[in-house]
Amino acid sequence: MSEFRIHHDVNELLSLLHVRGGDGAEVYIDLLQKNRTPYVTTTVSAHSAKVKIVEYSKTPEDFLRKYDELKSKNVRNLDPLVYLLSKLSEDKETLQCLQQNAKERSEATGNVTSSTSTTFAIPPTSTKMSMQELEELRKKLGNVTASSNVPQSAEVTRKMLRDRHNKKNPTQPNPVFPNWVYDRPALIGDFITSATPAGGDPAVAVGTMPLPAQEQALVDDLLFVLIGVDGRDITAQPVLGRQNRSFIIDPSLDMSIKELVNRILPVASYYSTITRFTEEKSSFEYGQVNHALTAAMRTLMKEYLILVTQLEHLHRQGMLSLQKLWFYIQPTMRTMEILASIASSVDKGDCMGGSTLSLLHDRTFNYTGDSQAQELCLYLTKAASVPYFEILEKWIYRGIIKDPYSEFMVEEHELQKEKIQEDYNDKYWDQRYTIVQHRIPSFLQKMADKILSTGKYLNVVRECGRDVTCPDAKEILYTLKERAYVEQIEKSYYYASKVLLDFLMEEKELVARLRSIKHYFLMDKGDFFVHFMDLTEEELKKPVDDIVPPRLEALLELALRMSTANTDPFKDDLKIDLMPHDVITQLLRVLAIETKQEKAIINADPTEVALSGLEAFSFDYIVKWPLSLIINRKALTRYQMLFRHIFYCKHVERLLCNVWISNKTAKQYALHRAKWFAAAFALRQRMLNFVQNIQYYMMFEVMEPTWHIMENNLKSASNIDDVLCHHTSFLDNCLKDCMLTNPELLKIFSKLMSVCVMFTNCMQRFTQSMKLDREMNRLSLEHGTMEGPPTQSERTFLAEHMDALQSDSCFEATISKFDSNFSTLLLDLLDKLSVYSTNDCEHSMINIIYRLDFNGFYTERLERMAIERSQKAAAYNMYLFLLLQPI
Repeated sequence: MSEFRIHHDVNELLSLLHVRGGDGAEVYIDLLQKNRTPYVTTTVSAHSAKVKIVEYSKTPEDFLRKYDELKSKNVRNLDPLVYLLSKLSEDKETLQCLQQNAKERSEATGNVTSSTSTTFAIPPTSTKMSMQELEELRKKLGNVTASSNVPQSAEVTRKMLRDRHNKKNPTQPNPVFPNWVYDRPALIGDFITSATPAGGDPAVAVGTMPLPAQEQALVDDLLFVLIGVDGRDITAQPVLGRQNRSFIIDPSLDMSIKELVNRILPVASYYSTITRFTEEKSSFEYGQVNHALTAAMRTLMKEYLILVTQLEHLHRQGMLSLQKLWFYIQPTMRTMEILASIASSVDKGDCMGGSTLSLLHDRTFNYTGDSQAQELCLYLTKAASVPYFEILEKWIYRGIIKDPYSEFMVEEHELQKEKIQEDYNDKYWDQRYTIVQHRIPSFLQKMADKILSTGKYLNVVRECGRDVTCPDAKEILYTLKERAYVEQIEKSYYYASKVLLDFLMEEKELVARLRSIKHYFLMDKGDFFVHFMDLTEEELKKPVDDIVPPRLEALLELALRMSTANTDPFKDDLKIDLMPHDVITQLLRVLAIETKQEKAIINADPTEVALSGLEAFSFDYIVKWPLSLIINRKALTRYQMLFRHIFYCKHVERLLCNVWISNKTAKQYALHRAKWFAAAFALRQRMLNFVQNIQYYMMFEVMEPTWHIMENNLKSASNIDDVLCHHTSFLDNCLKDCMLTNPELLKIFSKLMSVCVMFTNCMQRFTQSMKLDREMNRLSLEHGTMEGPPTQSERTFLAEHMDALQSDSCFEATISKFDSNFSTLLLDLLDKLSVYSTNDCEHSMINIIYRLDFNGFYTERLERMAIERSQKAAAYNMYLFLLLQPI
């Protein structure tokens, strides 16, 4: 279990328990990580834990009764849970915290109940209830309690299971037995308690007969009772719910005979339990595993009925006494007891499919010292596991699930693979086939993940139109030696992994596809982007609503054909995408995946601020099945985030370069403005140095090395899950090292980019004003010049821009303010990077500081900021210390 999973589970547990205050989840997470052990909780440790809880419990009998009840139902993870509770009982701080929160919660619940409860008419305290009224009230309460504890009837249970199955599989409804199967109780083979006693004169008490006559009468009754028919002197009691059958014996019977009869009657009770179980679980609604189990039990019951028939034949010949009956029935008693115990446990636990096999396996394993009992349980487990293993074989050998009664550990969900490209966060690979924990047989628990992956791999290849079957397919049989079927599962897993991996890598050219995406989303093709940005610069400056997407598509096609990208065989899959939100909003959408805020952010309305084409522009990529398993919408969204981040940096770099080009005209002006120009040119060069070094860091120190690591890992990948893991890890590392997962760093970086853009706009306006100044000099020439006098339209144009000419007087102050803002933000970014890389051990980001502070220009200022920060912290601590001192 990973650290993140432990953190999630601890927080979920604290929220379910309504635990507030304290040191939070971190203390418990550290405690769990320190005490975590790879060893499975043993029976010995569970027993000691049970004893410890009994010692601490105020009601130990209730705890033991509940434990035995859960144990009889074969509840999973019961012993590990008891072990955890025993550890909690030793932690006094945790107990105190839980008690306090429980007290607060009960008080709050009591207040709500008192405020919302309906008032009842309570009789005055002066009135007294008579003993008769009290007894009637007690009976009514007892009847209500008894009826509430009665389990659902078999008919209701069958209907519920049938409706659930038909809802899940409307095209394949469950077969239904005809009503007469259930309406004729005599067909069941169990006791009919409403029938009259079998033969004999009820007026003659058996106790008045001589002992030999009593014995013969009881032998006759027992032979009937052992096959589910009431005798004259032994009658069966009605069964309520899942109780065992009990019997009433004529009280006048001799005590010695009654004692011997009581020894034999448990066999009749076992027979009744087994018969009721086999009749009920034979219905289609209970699944194939239970049906196979009941068939195996009926096979064993045939031997029992043959024995009873032979005893009846001896009785007719006058050769069967009560002692002989007890002697002959003893070997069968152990078998019937085990069968009845298994039937009761399956019935109490409502076991089906894998849970039934888990119960049988545990029983088989627990009878290790009893060879006869173990052989019996092994026979039942083998018989019951046959239909389950047939489903398993189809899944791991062909990737097909044929599970009509929802018994198999892998459950199929109706999802369309085409949506993996359309939906923002589609989870086809994770949700199409999932593991259902309670259906996993305990002997397959360790192999559950491999079983799931094996079928998923083969299913992907099958959905691509190729029929695949594992060449090492063999029949899987249950055995106590788990290695036998573990080897078969591992062989099929390695075959499925190799088939799918070769299919994606060789036939579908996965690595070539990833390289194609890298060319465009990570700006690997430099000449293509030069052509593309030259062609689309004017179009992308427009508001996004004014942009014509077909025009951008045409310009993209032209740029692809004019550059080295023309050699890419997958270039036609590149498309234009104008996003409805800016890059910050898209980042929040990515970071919200698999969190509680995901739904709110995805359904949020687009930003109301009008976006330009540059802010909304992004690439998209068409990926078809099955490559969309790897290059899914979540991965493409991460690629888009990286692209938009670099693309905007490239745009700012082009703006600064355009300023450098336009400012070349400044060299022809008077020297009294050279100071202003020098400050502006120096700031522009610092900004350009910052943007270019950031781009170099992201592309050559983050993306390229991480990409080469991913490519090497893909060569050694053994299955598709490894490919998914390496690809996701590559994207996550790129996002993190490019400062896209840290909102604090991203906020400072976006402000720096905004300062650079505003500076370029200011410089372009100043250059325009200089051009207008030059135009005024031209228009002031005499009429006889070759350029001619100014026209009316030219005079109007100059009048509109006179304010711009006058505003250039504060140019030096404006440049100084830009310089101050840029330096402050840059120092703040470098300071945060140094703190982040030191505290969180993210040492890769320290390379930005080395590149930007290559000559030590910012070192002195950073050291001064660190000293000021430490002085402020010391002063704050001293203030708190003085504040807490007693007066």
